[in-house]
Amino acid sequence: MNSPAQRPTEADFHAYVDGRLEASRRGEIERWLAGHAGDAGRVNAWRRQNEALHARFDGTLEEAVPERLRRAARPQRNSQNPPNPPKSPKSPVWRMAAALVWLGIGTATGLVLRGAPAPAPTLAHHAAIAHAVYTPEVRHPVEVGADQETHLVQWLSKRLGAPLKVPHLAAEGFDLVGGRLLPGDRGAVAQLMYQDAQGRRLTLYVRTDAAENRETAFRYAQEGQIGVFYWLDGRFGYALSGELPREQLLKLSELAYQQLDL
Repeated sequence: MNSPAQRPTEADFHAYVDGRLEASRRGEIERWLAGHAGDAGRVNAWRRQNEALHARFDGTLEEAVPERLRRAARPQRNSQNPPNPPKSPKSPVWRMAAALVWLGIGTATGLVLRGAPAPAPTLAHHAAIAHAVYTPEVRHPVEVGADQETHLVQWLSKRLGAPLKVPHLAAEGFDLVGGRLLPGDRGAVAQLMYQDAQGRRLTLYVRTDAAENRETAFRYAQEGQIGVFYWLDGRFGYALSGELPREQLLKLSELAYQQLDL
């Protein structure tokens, strides 16, 4: 049977990735993808992102909901409408609520290391999510490899609208793998990736939509197993993410900062 003549919608593709299509419609989508490499590549990328996010954050769904959140969710007692019993903290609804709460407020608990107003917590949060999505990649962790560093810098600088510097962290055992372009809240964002001899990866998330300022205070945030040091410098916002001990990640962040501030 031939593939459908009309291109499936974006909603169709997302439903296919999420496993929400009936068998007949799923077959039509698969036949379309078999003949359209561009759409197949995007669908595969979405699937890999889903797998990476589940691998990083599904453990949060098994955590018990804190007592203060259960209390806040209980309906107020009313003489006419007796409250329903609260849901079990292990129910799917509660586990999902817990995950959303903890992921949503995780960066708000960033620790001040040099004493100044903290950058927007979304910087660390978005950096951690991008780290979780792309570091598991084996074949395509970056769009442009370190062997094309000059091209990488020129391309990302043009897309960011500002001259990008690439710090080198080999002194601490991490070599540049390459980089990629990502969508941000208000424009393009860059991600640079590094790897050590044991295969551990770091990512430097760079955005240029920060308010103009000279505040360079480091902040630390923890998103699941991912630690993030982040700071602002002029138009730039930087966030270095990795599953490393905090002191080691701080040393790497300071090395990156020294080169970026030249």
